[in-house]
Amino acid sequence: MQYLPFVTGILGMMNFSRPQDSLLSMLSFLQDGGERLSHELPSQPVVLPEYDFVIVGGGSAGSVLASRLSEVPDWSVLLIEAGPSENLLMDIPMAAHYLQNFDINWDYRTKPSDQYCLAFKNNQCRFPRGKVMGGSSVLNYMIYTRGNRRDYDRWAELGNPGWAYEDVLPYFRKLEHSVVPDANPAYAGRDGPVTISYPQFRSDMAKAFVQGAVEDGAPYVDYNGPSQIGVSYIQSTTKNGKRDSANVAYLYDLQRRRNLHVKKNSQVTRVLINRAANRATGVRFYHAGRYYKVRARREVILSAGAIGSPHLLLLSGVGPADHLRANGIEPIRDLPVGQNFQDHTAAGGLTFLVNNTETLTYANTYRLDNFMQYQYEKRGPFTSTGGCEAIAFYDSERPGDPEGWPDYELLLIGGTLGADPTYETNFNYKRGTFRALFGDIMRRGQHGITIFPLIMRPRSRGRLSLNGSSPFRHPIIEPNYFAEQYDLDVSVRAIRKAIALSRTAAMQRYNARLLEIPMPGCERHRFDTDDYWRCFTRHATFTIYHHVGTCRMGPRQDPTAVVDARLRVHGVKGLRVIDASIMPEVPAGHTNAPTIMIGEKGADMIKEDWNELT
Repeated sequence: MQYLPFVTGILGMMNFSRPQDSLLSMLSFLQDGGERLSHELPSQPVVLPEYDFVIVGGGSAGSVLASRLSEVPDWSVLLIEAGPSENLLMDIPMAAHYLQNFDINWDYRTKPSDQYCLAFKNNQCRFPRGKVMGGSSVLNYMIYTRGNRRDYDRWAELGNPGWAYEDVLPYFRKLEHSVVPDANPAYAGRDGPVTISYPQFRSDMAKAFVQGAVEDGAPYVDYNGPSQIGVSYIQSTTKNGKRDSANVAYLYDLQRRRNLHVKKNSQVTRVLINRAANRATGVRFYHAGRYYKVRARREVILSAGAIGSPHLLLLSGVGPADHLRANGIEPIRDLPVGQNFQDHTAAGGLTFLVNNTETLTYANTYRLDNFMQYQYEKRGPFTSTGGCEAIAFYDSERPGDPEGWPDYELLLIGGTLGADPTYETNFNYKRGTFRALFGDIMRRGQHGITIFPLIMRPRSRGRLSLNGSSPFRHPIIEPNYFAEQYDLDVSVRAIRKAIALSRTAAMQRYNARLLEIPMPGCERHRFDTDDYWRCFTRHATFTIYHHVGTCRMGPRQDPTAVVDARLRVHGVKGLRVIDASIMPEVPAGHTNAPTIMIGEKGADMIKEDWNELT
């Protein structure tokens, strides 16, 4: 059983006092897993020679497209996913940070840099991306945020009609099944497939953070409602204590939909393009040691994400002509594929020690009583979304304005990076650096929290490029973080706000205090000066996994655009990109919700263009 290693792994973390407890829990897990896996769509043993639509990537957008396009009974749809089915461990929200270390992760690395990622091995940031049904909605921390209305109005202003906030709001509502009790009823969707809920676990420090932010002047807000500025507990893509991935939400229980086929563990290596007609005709993919071809009568749709989709276009001859030729690929269309890379980063490891309460540590989370509470009641710390508990959005240029456009976010994690050794691997820390920062916390078992200060509207732009013509070699990723001084300045403002919140009366009830261990490599700067925090930011450069923009949407005359407002690749018929890569600018929020929205809107565009929208 492919999920057995995951089950034994999580059970191995438990401190079982009796061997029979482990056995009974294992049997219970396997029974639940067998029932759960019966909902998964099976992988097609042999695909047909031709389908109406071929979708590449079964992630946050691809799952939506496969479900919505196959609603048209006369259309045949093939969804090709490079990874396997979801499994049991992926359901557990608290297990999120363990999933990066299994083979459901593409596990990219950035190009070594002397400007960022300096605390990490070989000066490289680790970029996890989902290689599994559900894609990165299976690896992520389940935070559901739409972003700001100005984000989408800005997309429209850049020459993309139909993408203003009033245009996309119906699609957010279409995808949402919100059970958040205090969600704004005029904004929240109630009947969609993706369940949005508050996680059922809240630590004392999450409550103190929210109270402290209110004490500091932030309103408690439904950040997915009319105003985003303020503080809230996390709204998450969880349902009854389990992760609600795009695969679960959109593709479960569609076994009777005969016009939808899924091919798993199959990597698409090239889009087949008829040069004479400038038309995509199908794809080539690799499965179980052999290559196959499949034709698309109507369209090929790339939903492989902000790294996978541009990489596949480049391999197929669509991209900067000189770069393609340098890698032995004859250009078909000269487009700026791979440019405009954007991401949200956080100066990671901003640690605060606390007293008089328990926080989420390895030892006090992975206990038998917590496990059994989750198994039978779906309650307790296992329902925490990887420790992410509360969130606050600020506009430092318009402080106090409830209609502001956030330039930074503070994300509360209910434990420290020293509370679980997995974080060292997940963020690719150099061993000496991680031990210098968190060694004492680990040895003493100290309780604490982490606040991630995220830069919401970064101005720096990076790029993705080929590393040769082999589809099995990862592309070169140069995020170019902090090329713009503005981004560093915002990071400092966010750090200062996090420190200010730690000093509020609500946080001081637990004696919250900043961990004052200097970042190795920043010793030349006096601790807690602006220059020190800029250095800290360049060292502990945490990606928040919000990679976007590499197949930018824009009009044909826009030299930075790859697809038009209908998500069609400029100059190539029958080929669309529908995923996070089309975003012209990263929204001021976490990107999974906007990506699912893009899938919903893209599906309707396809139906409109083929006269099938009812």
